[in-house]
Amino acid sequence: MGRLFVLTLEGKIYSCKHCGTHLALSENIVSKSFHCKHGKAYLFSKVVNVTSGEIENRMMMTGMHTVADIFCVCCGSIVGWKYETAHEKSQKYKEGKSVLERFKISGPDGNHYWASHETHVAGSDADDV
Repeated sequence: MGRLFVLTLEGKIYSCKHCGTHLALSENIVSKSFHCKHGKAYLFSKVVNVTSGEIENRMMMTGMHTVADIFCVCCGSIVGWKYETAHEKSQKYKEGKSVLERFKISGPDGNHYWASHETHVAGSDADDV
C-alpha cells in the first residue's frame, strides 16, 4: 500500500465523523435541501479526501442519475455520493458535485447530526433546491 496524502482544510470544515478527516468547506455548499435514508444531506461543489466507488445508475426522487458512492480516504467509511451524470435536463447542475450525508459527517462546530426515527425517505436526492 502506498503513502496516503490527506489534504488539510482551513475554515468552517465538515469532516468524517468516524476519523475526523477533512472532507469539505461550508463555503462550498450548493444546497442543504437534499435528503437520504438517514435524513439530511448537503450538496457540495467540492469535496476532498474521498475515493469513489463503482459508477451505477440509480433512480432517485428527481429521476435517474449516474452516481458513485464516495468513501473517506482514511477510514473507508461511506460518506455520500458523487453525481456523474443527470439524465433529466433540469438536474444537470448536479453533475460533478458531491453529496455528503449529515449523519456520516461532523459539522464545522464539531457537532454530529443524528437521524430522526421518523425519517424514511425512499431514495436519495433533493426534494427541491
